[in-house]
Amino acid sequence: MKTSLRSSTKIPWKIPLFLAIVIIVLCSLVEVCRAQDKDVDEFGDPTTGSNTFGGDSGGSGGATGPPKIPKEVKSCDGIYISYDFLGREKEYPHVKNTTAQSWAFKSQLQLVNMGNTELKTWKVFIGFQHRELLVSVDGAVLVDGDEFPAQVGNNGTTIGGYPQADLKTAIDTAGDLTQIAVKVGLKGTQFGVKPPGTPMPKTVKLQNDGFKCPAPSKRKSNIYLCCRKDKKFKVNNKLKYSRKKTGDLNIMYDVLQTNGNNYLAQVTMENDHPLGRLDHWNLTWEWMRGEFISTMRGAFTHLKDPAQCIYGPAGQYYQDMDFTQVMNCERKPIMSDLPAEKKDDEKVGKLPFCCRNGTVLPKTMNESESKSVFQLQVFKIPPDMNRTALYPPQNWKLTGVLNPDYKCGPPMRVEPSEFPDPTGLQAMVLAVASWQVVCNITRPKAKQNRCCASFSTYYNDSVVPCRTCACGCNNLPEEDQCSTKAPAMLLPPEALLVPFENRSVKAVAWSKIKHYHINDPMPCPDNCGVSINWHVDADYKNGWTARMTLFNWGSNAFEDWFVGIQMGKASEGFDKAYSFNGTLLKDLNNTIFVQGLKGLNYLIAETNGTKPRDPRVPGKQQSVLSFNKRLTWHLNIPEGDGFPKKLLFNGEECALPSFIPAKSGGIRINSKNSIITFIFTCIITLFLVR
Repeated sequence: MKTSLRSSTKIPWKIPLFLAIVIIVLCSLVEVCRAQDKDVDEFGDPTTGSNTFGGDSGGSGGATGPPKIPKEVKSCDGIYISYDFLGREKEYPHVKNTTAQSWAFKSQLQLVNMGNTELKTWKVFIGFQHRELLVSVDGAVLVDGDEFPAQVGNNGTTIGGYPQADLKTAIDTAGDLTQIAVKVGLKGTQFGVKPPGTPMPKTVKLQNDGFKCPAPSKRKSNIYLCCRKDKKFKVNNKLKYSRKKTGDLNIMYDVLQTNGNNYLAQVTMENDHPLGRLDHWNLTWEWMRGEFISTMRGAFTHLKDPAQCIYGPAGQYYQDMDFTQVMNCERKPIMSDLPAEKKDDEKVGKLPFCCRNGTVLPKTMNESESKSVFQLQVFKIPPDMNRTALYPPQNWKLTGVLNPDYKCGPPMRVEPSEFPDPTGLQAMVLAVASWQVVCNITRPKAKQNRCCASFSTYYNDSVVPCRTCACGCNNLPEEDQCSTKAPAMLLPPEALLVPFENRSVKAVAWSKIKHYHINDPMPCPDNCGVSINWHVDADYKNGWTARMTLFNWGSNAFEDWFVGIQMGKASEGFDKAYSFNGTLLKDLNNTIFVQGLKGLNYLIAETNGTKPRDPRVPGKQQSVLSFNKRLTWHLNIPEGDGFPKKLLFNGEECALPSFIPAKSGGIRINSKNSIITFIFTCIITLFLVR
C-alpha cells in the first residue's frame, strides 16, 4: 500500500524540465527588457552604441558626430546649446589638499540650429570656474588664439567653430543633421572639486550678434539652453556672408586666384587704432589641412626646411615636386615684412604697401603707412583638391618689437573684398573668397610691460624710478641675488643716465645721505628696454612746465616713434612741445600725441661709452612741454596733478611708478593716511601730557 502511494505521487521528469526551460526563457526576456530600459538617456530618449547621427556615445570627448536633441527642448526655435560633463580621473601627483588636486576631465559641447536662420561663424562662451586648463578642443578653436594648454579657469573662454563654422537650417538642408548640428569635444585639467561633486561651468551662452540667451537650465552633469533671435536686431538679408567687424587691427585673408591643388592669397593688415602700431612685425598662424607655402611676395618666412614636406603628406602626393624651392613647409610658419631695399625687386617686391621692415603706423601719424600687404601661393593636399575647397589658416598671432599685445580672433567668412581692376578700367574685381581676422589690443598684465616711467620734480631732489620688475624678472641670471618684491630705491637725478647695473652704488650712497631705508637684498631691476622720465619743471600762476626724456636701453633703434600722454584734467591746458611735435587729441581721452620733428624722429639704440670701462650710454631724446591754467586753474601740481595718468610708447602702455615725489622730500602720502596719522599723534600727545 505504501509502495503504491509513493508511485502515485511521483512527478514525471518531463515536467521539471519544461518548467526549467520556461524559467530560463522568462529570465532572458526580463534581462532584455532591463537592457532596453537601461538604453535610455537622462532625457528619456533611447540610446544605442552609436548615437542617432552615427557618433560614438562612449564618452571619449571627441567630436565624432552631431548631438542628439533632448525631448524637452525640441520646442526650441533658435540655437540649442548643451554642455555635458562626461567624466574625470585623478591626475598625478596625488595630494591630500583637495583644492590642489588636479583631475583630467572630458566634456562635450553641442549646438543645434533649430531656427529658420543660418548661424554663421558660431561662437560660444563657456564660463569655466575651477581653474580649468584646456588641453585640446576637437571641432572648434579658441577665439582669442591662445595655444594649448590654455588657462581658461578664471574668466572662461570663447570657442569658435572649425571646420564647421556655420550651422545651416533644417529647411535649407531637408533636415540633414550633419549640417545643422555640431558636437565639440573638450579635454583638460581642473582643480578643487572633490567627488561626488561635478565641476560644471558657471554659464554657457552664444556670443553671436542678434541672439538673446536666457540663464541656462542646470542638472548635475548637464547645462542646456535655447538662444533665440533678438527681434530688435536688424539683419541685412542681402548679405550672403557676415558683415565685416571693426577692431584695433584688422587682417583680411583674400583668395585672389584658385586652381585645383593651389590658390593665390593676399594678406592685408590695416591699423585702425589711433595709438596702436607695429614695428618689425611677426605674423604666425596654423595650417589645419596640410597646406604649405610655395612662394611669397612682399614678405618672407623665417625658416625654409624642405624635409617637413618631403617626409610628410605633401611629399607623398607631390612626388615630382622639388621642395628645395618651396618657401615654407611648417605647420606654424613665422612671417615678417621685407626690408625697404626689396620694395622694387621683380621677384619678391613690386607690391603696394609692402616692404617697410615691418612698420605699421597709426592713421593719426601717417595714413599711407597704416597698412601692410603680402601675397602667398598655397598648395593643398587631398582631399581638398577641388578649386572650391578653400580653408583659411587658424590661430593667428601678431607681435612687434615694442608694441601693444594683440589678441586675434578666428577667421570669419565675410563678403568678398573689392580691388581696382589691374587693367586701369573703372571697374572693381571681387576676391574669390574673403576671411577677416580681428585683432584687439589687450592691456599688459602686471610685470609684463615693455616700457616704464620714472617721476621727478623741481620741489624734490630724489627721482622715483621705474618699478621693480616692471617688465618682468623671469630672465635674471642665477647669481643675481635681488628681491623681486622690494620697492625701487630713490635715486639722484644723474643716476638716470647710467644702466641699472651701474646704479647700485649711487642708489646706496643717496639713501645714506637722505637716511632712506636700504633693502637687503637690493631690489631687482625694471628690465625695460625703453624708459621715460617725466620731470615737473616749474609751477607758476598762469601755467606750468614739464620735461620729458626718452631713454632707449635696447639694441633696436626706433624710427618715427611716438608717445601718448594722458594727463586727466591737466590735458586741457596743453600748450605746446618745444623740441617735439605735440597735438592734443580731444576725441581720444584728451591724449597728448607727441612725436619727433622731421629729422629728430630717430631714437637710437644703446651704445658703448667713450672709454672701455665707461658704462653703456642709452639713446636719448628730450623736450619741454608747456601747459597753461586758463581752463585748469584748480590744478594742484605739488599734489600730483602734474604727472601722467597713462603713458604709451609706440602704442605699448608703460608701467608707472607706484608713488610720486612729495613736497616733503620723501614720497607722497595718501591723504586718508595723513589724517589717521595726525589723529593718532594728537591722542598720543594728550596721553603723554597727562
